Amino acid sequence: MSDEMAAPATKGVTVELLATVDLGPEIAGMAGRQLRMRKVTIEPGGVFGPLHDHKGRPGTVYILQGTITDHRKGIATDYGPGVGWPEDRNTLHCLENRGTIPAVEISVDIVGKE
Repeated sequence: MSDEMAAPATKGVTVELLATVDLGPEIAGMAGRQLRMRKVTIEPGGVFGPLHDHKGRPGTVYILQGTITDHRKGIATDYGPGVGWPEDRNTLHCLENRGTIPAVEISVDIVGKE
């Protein structure tokens, strides 16, 4: 995927829900929101797309294995194990695994209750 191309649809991605916490009883004003933790695996050649934002869904990501390329504003940034990034209201991106092994991340975000 070139840095200037629109991100293709998601392919080669597995998402496992690890835990959730209902934030309504925990923090005033957070009714209807939950803290969610997921394990995301992106296979080699996989893409977590299309281009998406995180408005109303802030979070953080931590890489456990492999390398994930984060595409934002025409810039591709590689992140490997032990590194992560924030995803806030200004985030507009897609993710790709350009490597030869599965890339695994832990994603923690705040979302509306499903």
